[in-house]
Amino acid sequence: MSSIFQKIIEKKIPAYIIAENDFCIAFLDIHPIALGHTLIVPKKQTDYLFDLDDHIFVALHVFTKKIALAIDYSVDCLRVGMAVVGLEVPHAHIHLVPLQSAYDIDFKKQRLCLSSVAFEKLAQKIKKNIT
Repeated sequence: MSSIFQKIIEKKIPAYIIAENDFCIAFLDIHPIALGHTLIVPKKQTDYLFDLDDHIFVALHVFTKKIALAIDYSVDCLRVGMAVVGLEVPHAHIHLVPLQSAYDIDFKKQRLCLSSVAFEKLAQKIKKNIT
C-alpha cells in the first residue's frame, strides 16, 4: 500500500517541497512542532529506516545535512535537531526541527498553524539557502 509520503513523491498530493534528488525528497511538515520543521524521506518506500540499502541510507543522511544547514540559515534557531521515530507513517523518514532548547523536539507539543502563503514563503526561503 502506498504511504502518504509515496503519494507526495509521486506528486499525487501537494506538498511544500524544498528539494529532491534521485534518492530523497524534503518537504515541510504541514503540522509542524516548530517553524521550519521539515521531513526528509527516501523515495524508495521502506518502512524501517535501518532496512534501507546502504547507499540510500548514506544518500539520505548527506541530503539531510544539506537541508538542515539551509534551515539553520533560514529560521531563527540555535540548532536544527534531528529525530527518527518511524511509527507514525509506514515510510522511513527523518524530522528536522529548528531548536531553541533540547525540549523543542516534543511531538506532544501543540502544532503550529500556518497559512498556505506562510508555508510557501518558508519553503522558498529554505530553498534559496541550499548550497
